[in-house]
Amino acid sequence: MMRRTPLASTLGVALAALALAAGCNEPAGAPGGAAEKPAETGASSAAQPAALKPGDAAPDVTLTLHDGKEVKLSSLQGKQVLVYFYPKDDTPGCTVQAKGLRDGWADLQGAGLDVYGVSTQDAQSHQAFIQKYELPFPLVVDADGAVARAFHVPLRNDVATRQSFLIGKDGKIKQVWLEVDPKEHTAAILAAAKS
Repeated sequence: MMRRTPLASTLGVALAALALAAGCNEPAGAPGGAAEKPAETGASSAAQPAALKPGDAAPDVTLTLHDGKEVKLSSLQGKQVLVYFYPKDDTPGCTVQAKGLRDGWADLQGAGLDVYGVSTQDAQSHQAFIQKYELPFPLVVDADGAVARAFHVPLRNDVATRQSFLIGKDGKIKQVWLEVDPKEHTAAILAAAKS
């Protein structure tokens, strides 16, 4: 029987931490990153329900916002809605993505979009993130991962993967991004919203 050396144990912990951090720290398109592209239909995993696809009804979940308000997703029918999942508040990739949405806010509003960011951090973390970067849109507290599961978004170590869903005025999924480039995402959302 082999004994684990302290170095091997330390290396294992470090690799696990790097894998977790990569969700928000490694920009897509970098080596090992993923270029932004809409979801392809038919892709599924044995451990994860099949991804939602364009034409599917959006899950009718209740979103609990950072300020304690609740919004039932079905109450937004008649508007285009972006529900985007991100790993963690105030980390490099997630900050780039949020700031891109903030900087494109006038165009997003012009396209008639409501935006909701979703992660598993608590209301206090979300509020600090909003204040620090002057985000004009609400963040959803999904501490138990129920909203992520409703959208079939994988959780890794209780952290959501970066995926986005554009919901049309009819309440159906209009576009899905299973791989998101934080730097380019706002432009891709706007193009899809205008189509």
